[in-house]
Amino acid sequence: MKPNDPRIKGYSEDHIRTLLGELHERGRKFGLIFPSSTTDVSMDGRVLVCFNSAPASTLLNLLTLLLDVDREHACDS
Repeated sequence: MKPNDPRIKGYSEDHIRTLLGELHERGRKFGLIFPSSTTDVSMDGRVLVCFNSAPASTLLNLLTLLLDVDREHACDS
């Protein structure tokens, strides 16, 4: 997903916080720890994530990668 994807505007700050929680949970087993990640200001109707002011699409793309790895590991079992 690209940062300017119009679907991003549909995510509220609460949605993004929930997704950050999921990223923390799923990323922990891979050593991906983002202790200070949180939501940041909104820009042009898009909530920014505080990984150096990354757009929410970065969060969604990271979660997609982690979900793909989980699915691959489930198929290998």
